[in-house]
Amino acid sequence: MASKSTNSRENVKEITDADARQVALDKALKKITKEFGDGAVMKMGEKSLTNVEVVSTGILSLDAALGVGGFPRGRVIEIYGPESSGKTTIALQAVASVQKQGGIAAYVDAENAMDPTYAKALGVNIDELLLSQPDTGEQGLAITDALVSSGAVQIVVVDSVAALTPKAEIDGEIGDQFVGLQARMMSQALRKLTAQIFKSQTIVIFINQIREKVGVMFGNPETTPGGRALKFYSTIRLEVRGSKQIKVAGEDDPIGKTTTIKVVKNKVAPPFKKIETTMTYGHGIEPVDDMLNLAVNHDVIKKSGSWYSYKDERLGQGAPNAVNFLREHPDMLDEITTKMRKLLFDPEPEADAEDAEASDSKKPATKKAADKADDPKPETIKPDVSFDDDKGNDDKNNGDGPIQLV
Repeated sequence: MASKSTNSRENVKEITDADARQVALDKALKKITKEFGDGAVMKMGEKSLTNVEVVSTGILSLDAALGVGGFPRGRVIEIYGPESSGKTTIALQAVASVQKQGGIAAYVDAENAMDPTYAKALGVNIDELLLSQPDTGEQGLAITDALVSSGAVQIVVVDSVAALTPKAEIDGEIGDQFVGLQARMMSQALRKLTAQIFKSQTIVIFINQIREKVGVMFGNPETTPGGRALKFYSTIRLEVRGSKQIKVAGEDDPIGKTTTIKVVKNKVAPPFKKIETTMTYGHGIEPVDDMLNLAVNHDVIKKSGSWYSYKDERLGQGAPNAVNFLREHPDMLDEITTKMRKLLFDPEPEADAEDAEASDSKKPATKKAADKADDPKPETIKPDVSFDDDKGNDDKNNGDGPIQLV
């Protein structure tokens, strides 16, 4: 009897403690809500964090490599790499994608190197693009903060971090030492910007260059300007490198190059995916050609020898002819693109129903068969894009020579 009464007292005490904790929690939540507004604190079950809103990069293979279908809204993106590797091209194609959806885009041109003709060729509406060419790094970051805080701009591109020069350095003499000045400026700005970026759901892309660290004997000697803050605050970091040149057979001048894009950091999907795509000089990454290659890999478009076909329609012999055919038939192009996006990012529920029916039809009749069926079987997964496990500098491979187009 004594033990039963002791247990009951302990249960009462536990219930009382739990009630007291809940009352204290409710009071704290009411105080926080009153002071900071609704949504300052919430349970994760009340608002899903798994469904990330994204904007397509305009490059289907890159959307697939990012794992969520594009650049996530309300996040910081860093794109870095050597000169003329395609960093600005990727950013401008993302700007064009936002504008096609009716969004407003801004471009903070700290390098004073914005080429409106090239941007127009990539699909950017330069008449509607907001452009700023700041005099100092602080001014450029302040303009970025004002645009983000307005909540009216869907994407802001800062080109580039290395060109965001602190005012003290501009006012000083050439040769003066300003140790860590730019890093402190970037760290302070990102601490302020990050919360506003999330609230306004603006995509902010920082384009960055690379530098060599002095005295590094082992490992990767490359680093990016602006300190470490941008590396930490970025949701996605893309490393862009050009590799082999592309030439037309019989001609000496290259018409483009193959470009490798590696997802070195990704907070919304598995990182370290790598794609290789074609970049044509003056036209950027051709989205139709990129989609064609991805559709062939997923058997949406059939390739027999050098001929391409979709359903019962022949697209042409050779990739250039197939691409031209799809451009001339936009309805078919839209149909294939929609099918590819659904295949990559929206798994069909019919497949689950078929799997359920198949599993019902294969139910074991005996206990021995049931025990055997319950044994786990390894699952083979074939990635859509390649994974890169090498964290070192594997981008110094410029290829053995140019690719020849016949």
